[in-house]
Amino acid sequence: MYEFEKMDRKLLGERIEDELMRYILEEPVEVGQKIPNEFDLARRFGVGRSTIREAVRSLVSRGILEVRRGSGTYVISTCPPENDPLGLSRLQDKYKLALELFEVRLMLEPEIAAQAAEHAGREELLELERLRDEVEAVYRSGEDHIPKDIEFHTCIARCSRNRVVEMLVPIINTAVMTFANLTNRMLMTETIETHRAVVDAILDQDPVGARCAMVMHLTYNRQALVRLLKAQQEEEGQERDTGAV
Repeated sequence: MYEFEKMDRKLLGERIEDELMRYILEEPVEVGQKIPNEFDLARRFGVGRSTIREAVRSLVSRGILEVRRGSGTYVISTCPPENDPLGLSRLQDKYKLALELFEVRLMLEPEIAAQAAEHAGREELLELERLRDEVEAVYRSGEDHIPKDIEFHTCIARCSRNRVVEMLVPIINTAVMTFANLTNRMLMTETIETHRAVVDAILDQDPVGARCAMVMHLTYNRQALVRLLKAQQEEEGQERDTGAV
């Protein structure tokens, strides 16, 4: 009997953990924001506070939440662990992480796009066109475009027909999500135009064009990130100067 009770409790805890993660993503609760307290979450999900504590502890161990004593529980990542097997989203300096991820993306994604142009089949090309249009529609609507953007880049990797490349997709997903969380929607026009350029080259079976288009896409993104980082550093410098007076 005791074993069944433990099993039921474990299943409930896992279910509430999934529901809490879904709440964070769909509300959405942005990185850096605080989630509701235990009492409010227990009332929302219809369970006891001990079950909420169990779900929170699990999300803390997965690098999604951080408990700050005397302050509350905060979201520190919205990247599901299956998209971040290396735990990169747990690294605190997000700007440095994003820049390092761009270095890796520039090593990988232009060649992945070139391979996609050479090897993609008809069904894969149709899916790529569909995802390009869906990313654009979601972006223009003002809704969260990140999940569709991740699907888009995943599809390009799949079009390469390289099984090892597909295993690297979670690293690319982490990079896409890290960048999007830092820049929000500041590159909508550039993203739409460069996505189109990448897809057009792949459809034309033009590996050089696909490679160049992906480099252009990543370059726009990296330049925007560098501008944001410089602005943040200047702001921090002004705050230090003000505090020193």
